[in-house]
Amino acid sequence: MITRRRLKVLIRNVDDIPSVSYGDGAQKRVVFGQKQGAPTFAMRIFDVPPGGGSSDHSHDFEHQMLILEGEGTLRNEQGDAPLKAGSALFVPANERHQLRNTGKENLRFVCVVPLRGEDSCSPL
Repeated sequence: MITRRRLKVLIRNVDDIPSVSYGDGAQKRVVFGQKQGAPTFAMRIFDVPPGGGSSDHSHDFEHQMLILEGEGTLRNEQGDAPLKAGSALFVPANERHQLRNTGKENLRFVCVVPLRGEDSCSPL
């Protein structure tokens, strides 16, 4: 007989979660991940200052992003695509990509990855 642990609903205020600095002033917060008992995915929030962004990189896992505020650009193998609040992105495994904040305000986005990608990100 397999016993399954029952998970409980967790509610957190993003602004209460400590951030970790990544180059060029970017900040990352792990909202839900291994420490919170998430079994499959990690949810992270990134804050990128104007002019900041990630390096051109890829991961061996897919991930999804939702732009919450600000504006920027996604550069990938198909070219550049403008991003703004409400833009949702699906990035397949091994797809090279780069996010840049092209606006005058903070760029904030949610990024959901498999647990094994919880610590991944490629700042400048």
